[in-house]
Amino acid sequence: MTPPAAPLRTNSPAARDVAYALHSYTDHRAHEAGGPLIIARGEGVRVFDDQGRDYIDTVAGLWCASLGFSNDRLVAAATKQMKELPFYHSFTGRSHLPMIDLSEMLIERAPLANGGERMSKVFFANSGSEANDSALKMIWYFNNAIGRPQKKKIISRIKGYHGVTIAAASLTGLPNNHKLFDLPIAGIFHTTTPHFYHGGQEGETEEAFASRCADDLEAMILREGPDTVAAMFAEPVMGAGGVIVPPRTYWAKIQAVLHKYDVLLVADEVICGFGRTGNYWGCQTYDIRPDILVCAKALSSAFLPISAVLVSDRVYQGLADGSQTVGTWGHGFTYSGHPVAAAVAVETLKIYDEMDMVGHVQRVGAHLQAELFRRFGDHPLVGEVRGVGMVGAIEFSPDRAAKANFDPARKIGARCVKLGEKHGVILRMTPGDSMAISPPLVITEEEVDVMLTRFGNAVDELAVELRRESLAAV
Repeated sequence: MTPPAAPLRTNSPAARDVAYALHSYTDHRAHEAGGPLIIARGEGVRVFDDQGRDYIDTVAGLWCASLGFSNDRLVAAATKQMKELPFYHSFTGRSHLPMIDLSEMLIERAPLANGGERMSKVFFANSGSEANDSALKMIWYFNNAIGRPQKKKIISRIKGYHGVTIAAASLTGLPNNHKLFDLPIAGIFHTTTPHFYHGGQEGETEEAFASRCADDLEAMILREGPDTVAAMFAEPVMGAGGVIVPPRTYWAKIQAVLHKYDVLLVADEVICGFGRTGNYWGCQTYDIRPDILVCAKALSSAFLPISAVLVSDRVYQGLADGSQTVGTWGHGFTYSGHPVAAAVAVETLKIYDEMDMVGHVQRVGAHLQAELFRRFGDHPLVGEVRGVGMVGAIEFSPDRAAKANFDPARKIGARCVKLGEKHGVILRMTPGDSMAISPPLVITEEEVDVMLTRFGNAVDELAVELRRESLAAV
C-alpha cells in the first residue's frame, strides 16, 4: 500500500489549500488528511510541482491543454488583446473583431451539418458545461418557435459526459454527478452505452451490437412518443465515461433512427474536437452530421476559458424567428465571446493549421495506440485496451476471462493515480477503473515512450500490491 501522507506544515501552501479551497471532484475528508499536489509551472507536455519534480500529464490537464503547458504565441496574443480591448460583450448586437474572426474560422472548419449543409452560426460561452446547457435551451426555444411545444425530451447515454451545470449534469450519465444533487431533472433519459467489451453478448458481432444499441434508442423514442423527443446529446468517442470507442456501424445506425423521428443530434466535441481522434472533428472520424456541435477545451488549448455552440441553418432560423416574436433571444453570458479568450482561440487555430495538427496526431497517435496495445494488451491486470487517434484507455480487471471489474470500494483507479505521481505521471481514472490516456496533442513519439514507461511502472507496482493483497491473479 502507498504510505500515508506526511502531516501538513502549518501555514504551508498545502495547509492553506486545505483550510480555504473547495476542490472539484474531490473526497474532501481524504483531502483534509492528504492535502493537494501543488503544480507550480508547466513546460511542453510536463508540469512541475512546488518541489521541482516533473510529471508528464497523460490527460493534458483535463483533456484540454492541446498545445501543452507553455506557448509564447498564445501569451503574446492575450497580451496584445488585453492592451487593445480587454473586455466587451456581445449583447444587443455588440461585437468585436476577435469574436468575428473566431466565428468565421469555426464555421469554415466545421464538419457538415445534418442534410449536408454547412453550419450557420456560432454562440460562445465559457465552458463545455455552459455550452451544452445553452444547446439544450436552444433546442427548447427552437421547438417552441416552430410550433412544436410538446417536443422537449432529451436523450443522452449511460456513461456519457456533458458537464456539471444542472442541465448538463442531468445529461451526463454517471452516478457521481447525480447522487445527492437531486439529478437528473425531468425529461432527460439515458440510453445504452455503446461499449462492446462489456455490452456485447456471447457470439454477437460489433455490428450486431451496434444494431441493438440503435434498437434500444428507437424503443426509447417510441416509448416516450416521437412527438415529445427533441434531441440526443452524444460524444463521438465517450471521454470521461471511460474512453469508449463506438463499435463499427454504430453512428450510421444511430443517425438513421434520429432522422426517422426528426430528433436533433447534438455532437459534443468538447474532448474529441481539434484533432484528438485523428481528424479535425470526431464527427469526421465517424461520419456524423449533427444539427448542433459543441466544442471547448482545445479551442484555446485551455489557456483561457472559452467554448462554442455551432448551429445548423435550420436551428438558426428557428432561433431567429423566435427572437423576432419575443423581441430578443434572452440568453447569453457576460463573457460570451470575451475578446481576450477569442483572440487566444484564433491564434490557437492558426497554430493547428501551421503545424498540421491533424497530420501530427495521425502519426503520433498511431504510435501511441500501438504502444498501448504492445505494453498493456497482455498485462495480467488489464482487461481491455482501447482508443483512437490521441485518446485511449486501459481498463483494470481482476479476472480477464470474465471481464470483471474490481469492487469500487477498493479504489483501484485512485491507487494507480497516486502511484503515477510517484513515478512521474499525472493520471486520470474514469469509471470502471479505467485509466484514460489523452496527452497534449503536441506530444512527440519519444515523449509518448517516456510517458508510457512511467505509466507502466505505476501499473506494475499496483499489480505487485494487489498480488500481495490477493485481489488479483497477477
